[in-house]
Amino acid sequence: MKRILLFLAVGASLLGQSSSPGSNHVNWTLEFSSASAAPGGKVLGTLHAKIDPGWHLYSLSTPPPPIATTIQLAANGVFNLVRVLQAAPILKFDPNFNAKTETFEGETAFLVELGVKKDAPAGAVTITAQPRYQTCSDTSCIPPKTKNVEAMFTVDPGAKAAAYSIPKGYSEGKAKPAATATDSSLLTFIAIAFGFGLASIFTPCVFPMIPITMSFFLNQENPSRRQSVTQAGIFCLGIVVLFTGFGLITTAILGPFGVVQLGSNPWVNGLICAIFLTFGLSLLGAFEITIPSFILTKLNSASQGGGVVGTLLMGLTFSLASFACVGPFVGTLLAASATGGGSRPAIGMLVFSVGLALPFFLLALFPSYLKKLPRSGGWLARVKVVMGFVIIAVMLKYLASIDQVLQWGFLTRERFLAAWIVLFLMPGLYLLGLIRMEGIKSEEPVGLGRLLMGMTFVVFSLTLVPGMFGSKLGELDAYVPVASESAGPGGFGTEAVWLKNDLPGALAKAKAEGKRVLVDFTGYACTNCHWMKANMFTRPEIAAALKSGYVLVDLYTDGTDEASQANQKLEESKFGTIAEPFYVIYDGDQDVIATFPQVTRDTAEYLAFLNTAAKTVVASGSELDSLPITTLEGAAFDRSALKGKVVVVDLWATWCVPCREEIPAFNKLNASLKDAVIVGVAMDEDGAPIVKKFLKDHPMNYLVGLGAQSINDQLNIEQMPTTIIYDRAGKPTKRFTGLTGIAEIEAAIKQAS
Repeated sequence: MKRILLFLAVGASLLGQSSSPGSNHVNWTLEFSSASAAPGGKVLGTLHAKIDPGWHLYSLSTPPPPIATTIQLAANGVFNLVRVLQAAPILKFDPNFNAKTETFEGETAFLVELGVKKDAPAGAVTITAQPRYQTCSDTSCIPPKTKNVEAMFTVDPGAKAAAYSIPKGYSEGKAKPAATATDSSLLTFIAIAFGFGLASIFTPCVFPMIPITMSFFLNQENPSRRQSVTQAGIFCLGIVVLFTGFGLITTAILGPFGVVQLGSNPWVNGLICAIFLTFGLSLLGAFEITIPSFILTKLNSASQGGGVVGTLLMGLTFSLASFACVGPFVGTLLAASATGGGSRPAIGMLVFSVGLALPFFLLALFPSYLKKLPRSGGWLARVKVVMGFVIIAVMLKYLASIDQVLQWGFLTRERFLAAWIVLFLMPGLYLLGLIRMEGIKSEEPVGLGRLLMGMTFVVFSLTLVPGMFGSKLGELDAYVPVASESAGPGGFGTEAVWLKNDLPGALAKAKAEGKRVLVDFTGYACTNCHWMKANMFTRPEIAAALKSGYVLVDLYTDGTDEASQANQKLEESKFGTIAEPFYVIYDGDQDVIATFPQVTRDTAEYLAFLNTAAKTVVASGSELDSLPITTLEGAAFDRSALKGKVVVVDLWATWCVPCREEIPAFNKLNASLKDAVIVGVAMDEDGAPIVKKFLKDHPMNYLVGLGAQSINDQLNIEQMPTTIIYDRAGKPTKRFTGLTGIAEIEAAIKQAS
């Protein structure tokens, strides 16, 4: 019997069960490197894809707007999907997307590495791979489809571990993020980093070093203008090298994914807390932080030798000596880089060090300006004390992140704000002369500058008081713990009730109540997530939409528990991102309706996202009137302009190359029409936000609406673009599939008239 099972498994695994070519233009088969494996072992499967001539399949890692291929394993209780690998795709520039795309043509194979669960029962089992993919030709594209590709396998406790190797050229395919509007956030990050560098000049560790550092250049023997520029540049290079190197090392140690998780990692935040507390107490006079004198002495001695090496070492000496005060700026930048990940730590340190070094470069060129700088004195001591209080207040932000991620519940919103009120009130009272500390003499009068700055701190601390009692704090809500449940079921007095880490429960509830599900991939320490909960979801129109049509569920991705790891894996594998926040709308049948990948302060934009799946009320029985189309704002599509006219309905999508190619011709045709109307119906699963963004760069001078995914089934749509001509009574008279010449469409319009 055992031999019979093995024989059947080998035959099935070699042949697989292919999906029918159908209209998707890809034939899939699945086979395995061995016919059996023992519980706890691994096996390598090959998912072959035979692609019809003239068509191409997008890779696992192609960046949007084309839809990348994804491969999952149907749940069977026996196997886990370890990883998926792909061969090197065809990389070429696609002018329609204005970006490089990764595709396969002819034939390709994906490798699926499976792990057999330790408690897997012995016997034959069906393995089902589920590729979801989009195919395109020169004239049309097939909307994304999911296929089930099956093969038999045998779990045999007596099977020996079969060795296998990954062929050369295969790599683990990871979906690349879409080109979103992050450029502005990167520019903001760069501006902040540069500002931090300039602000560091006025810290107690850096400012007194200006005359010392400048004397190094003044003592050079009759340098020429070119030599002065070179020496100043090399000195600043020493500063840039040290800080940029620090950022590169951080990225290398943590990796891109680790940097993204930097903002919520308890150990990293704990280290930042310790550093900030140490710096804060030091600035308040508890003790003094200094670099060991023997290090500075050796560096300084080496720098006295002059030349390129001496100047470079002088820059490194300056950087080390100043680190005691610029450390908090550096720590804040590294933590802020967590939201962008990737190379942001290195970019942040590079820009920060340039901002720090730039004034020294200018002073080295024009040493006469050194005499005009204010002398160190009482003002510098006051800056030191104020910075001490502020740095300790910032430290609490990172301590709150630890408390939220580990879910201790100790540093509540009320306690956090109470501490902030005191910490920001103290420097105000100090500057007003009501608290005696270093830098202000008892008989010293309060100047206008001190008065205004002190009042600012006092006013700011008082504005935090309402937040202790459940009131919103606007932008500050992103940085303080969320409101307690006592302020209302959802905090801040809202009626929104969010399920926690229970997507199956939310889907079941939505199906029973006839609602949709709004999934919030969020984080305990995610500042943008906090802002959205406090300020966007509490707006009346948003709150009303959530209450009437949605079951709400939070899926936390930054905790230390298994639920967070599972949520993180779900978000990364299904949507190709680990962003926080990331919003997904599911219908009751567990189909994804739309996604929203970012924080927004635009109420209309987020409301349009929530209304993506809204359906139009059918006014008559014609096919045209029955199409579920909405506006890009989520409202019912106004069909009054279509009555009594020939209507050209063009079903298209932003990821469809031929659809993009036909837009200029439709724009030209629309300008010449009198008794006919063109309606472009976008069929993007990601909904209105991505369509709106597309239209900014590719204007469509005719009506544009958003179609529900059910249109594909209703009209039996298998390719895009699909263009349908409706007569004046709303009945279809002609249908075109794929990229079609305008002359043919014009002829069909005349015939329908």
